[in-house]
Amino acid sequence: MIRHIPNLITLLNVLCGCVAAVFAMRNEMELTALFVFLGIFFDYFDGLLARLLKVQSDLGIQLDSLADMITSGLVPGLVMFQLMDMSQTGGWNHGEAGAAFGWAGLFPFLGFLITLASAYRLARFNIDENQVSSFVGLPTPANALLILSLPLILLYHGNDALNSLILNPWFLFGQTLLSSFLLNAPIRLFALKFDNWSFQDNALRYLFVILSLVLLLTLQFLAIPLILAIYILSSLFSKGAD
Repeated sequence: MIRHIPNLITLLNVLCGCVAAVFAMRNEMELTALFVFLGIFFDYFDGLLARLLKVQSDLGIQLDSLADMITSGLVPGLVMFQLMDMSQTGGWNHGEAGAAFGWAGLFPFLGFLITLASAYRLARFNIDENQVSSFVGLPTPANALLILSLPLILLYHGNDALNSLILNPWFLFGQTLLSSFLLNAPIRLFALKFDNWSFQDNALRYLFVILSLVLLLTLQFLAIPLILAIYILSSLFSKGAD
């Protein structure tokens, strides 16, 4: 029975992703974000529990990726779809975007490039044996948090300048391309997996967690894109990401 506990936690991630997808389609972004955050928590906790109980299995690995595909792959694509649709129907540079793309009504569907890139990244991860203590490319949960931060910034930190930027179709298109690239980029990023609690062995991880908490407490949702940038840059300049 014990060996099934991590898989049950993973299925909670699946459930959270399904609920988040429903709220995303309804454009209820606060609830979407809540269930994505819960799903990501379960995604981290199931792996931690499996290691503690020493019940890792091939089934658990496959199930984990399938869960991530929903919570951190499909849902961010839906959120970007909604933001891109809002950039059109809300009148933000509507004429310019329509002229540039020629098919403004189909423009929001480009948001699902994130979902496609996530699927490719997860499939590649499942067959790559060199992504145990680090990742190659941005993990899908990290990208999901980045995309979910955009509507939350609009809701809680919105002003004319931020609204104009985030709801600019070119910004959203650029963010979609950037996310799709980072998910599959040949860059090695450290994983927040602690084999032990030694500060010496996990200095980068501890410092990153502490800095992230400080930024979240001071900047709230505005901190998320900054934290992701710090994560990527610190990985690139750290020997621990080699």
